[in-house]
Amino acid sequence: MKKNLLALGLALALGLGLTACGPKAAPETETTPPAAEPTPVVESQAPESEAPALEGADINLGLLNGPTGMGGAKLLADNEAGETVNHYIVTLGSDPANDILPKLNNGELDIAALPTNVAANLYNKTGKVQLLALNTLGVLHILEKGDTVNSLADLAGRTLYAINQGTNTEYVLDYLLTQNGLDPDTDVDIQWKTSEEVTTLMASGQIDLCMLPVPAATTVLMQNSEVRDAVDLSDAWTDAGAAGTFTMGCVVVRTEFAQEHPEAVKAFLSEYEASINYIKDNPEEGAALIEQYGIVPKAAIAQAAIPQANMIFAAGEEMKSISSYYEVLFAADPDSIGGSIPDDAFYYIAE
Repeated sequence: MKKNLLALGLALALGLGLTACGPKAAPETETTPPAAEPTPVVESQAPESEAPALEGADINLGLLNGPTGMGGAKLLADNEAGETVNHYIVTLGSDPANDILPKLNNGELDIAALPTNVAANLYNKTGKVQLLALNTLGVLHILEKGDTVNSLADLAGRTLYAINQGTNTEYVLDYLLTQNGLDPDTDVDIQWKTSEEVTTLMASGQIDLCMLPVPAATTVLMQNSEVRDAVDLSDAWTDAGAAGTFTMGCVVVRTEFAQEHPEAVKAFLSEYEASINYIKDNPEEGAALIEQYGIVPKAAIAQAAIPQANMIFAAGEEMKSISSYYEVLFAADPDSIGGSIPDDAFYYIAE
């Protein structure tokens, strides 16, 4: 489960040696003053309480377009500027199944962003990854051209265009429809298409109902003034009384890499948290970086999406709050998370 990232060549730093020049002999008519006694050099020592510098490493990092990748944009900029402890060799993908999972499985990626259900599935099937941090809460929205849908119950008898069949997107939708008294198989005609297809159809007014995540939903709202944000599935999750927190995105680490480079993993967590906080606190500058690295095509869309992207950073024991969410997915379809609720070994807890 490793991602094949292009190996970047490291530039060799040339050390410039300073040459000491001896003093010229003084003319016979001048008197050379005696050389001053050299000032003793006292080597400063770090206080015993000072933490040792973190060990850096080359890390093959896989990120995804969209909300799970947005928080990493500042990390990519700092990495390019040589301001990170680690050196990141980055692969950006749009499809977890095709762009990320194969490279994690073959060892080409060390750390990667994934949907939370895919992370659990991968752990249960291989045991080769651990959950490193949560990075994105719910970002799904029902959009409508019109004003007839105000809850998921209002989707009865309607056609809904949606994306990401077979991921937590489908399982959460099915669960919430059921909680609202609807049978996903019979009461709603769900048409599964690609994100590009649904975005184009909705923005052009060819369909009147869809489910999209931010920032695709943001794109539609900016392009078609007749479309409104009808239902935020994060609100629907709360209204349904669902357990846990609706958490869609995370990053995982190869267990072997984490065991071999614990300090590098620690440095990544610090740098990644700082990156997410920067993007949230500086939406204009963050949006420019998001566009620069191709995570979202346009900075204007990224800036509008940042407040809705629900970016978070949760690591260590705090990650275990996702277990209730996994219980909901397991009840909807055990195969969605690999057949069982992940055990404690799934969570990377630094010693």
